[in-house]
Amino acid sequence: MPPSTSTLERTARPRRSRTRSRTVNARPALALSALKPHQYDLRPACASLLCPDCETWVPITGFGTKTPKVVPHDTGRAYKDAAVRCRLGSNRLITIDVTVRKWQERLEGGHAETVHRRRTTARRKPKVEVAPAVSQIAAQRWALRKERQAATEAAVLETGARRAQLPDGDVLLGTPPAPTVILRSER
Repeated sequence: MPPSTSTLERTARPRRSRTRSRTVNARPALALSALKPHQYDLRPACASLLCPDCETWVPITGFGTKTPKVVPHDTGRAYKDAAVRCRLGSNRLITIDVTVRKWQERLEGGHAETVHRRRTTARRKPKVEVAPAVSQIAAQRWALRKERQAATEAAVLETGARRAQLPDGDVLLGTPPAPTVILRSER
């Protein structure tokens, strides 16, 4: 009878660390120095990068080995988008040609360079013309009406003078009778 499993201690045998999949993308290896420092993270706890093809943050497997590569991943957001595999960026080899210290310096140096880029001058809003008061609008209309009357007054006086030359009761053919009362505004 074989011994029971509870009495035996099972220990894992030491294995070489390597990436899970032996599949490798046919595209050339992606050098980290070609990426901007904010597009990858070299901290050992969360070594990852922004996939240049689908712009998704992806872990790097085999970070300490000879063949680090990008994990096979989907292009969409987890639990939100459809699971569509990123064919171009999955299993792509990575060349780690930047040290963690150099990456931190580049990251902090980039922050120091961009801090001063904020605009210091305040943008002024354009001046808007103030709308006139209701009394000013009424005064403008009245002035416009007076200008129109003054422009047509000469023609009215000329027509009145020609009618005065006609004998009483005669009217030009095709014209309505002339008003006998002149209307003037009281203002």
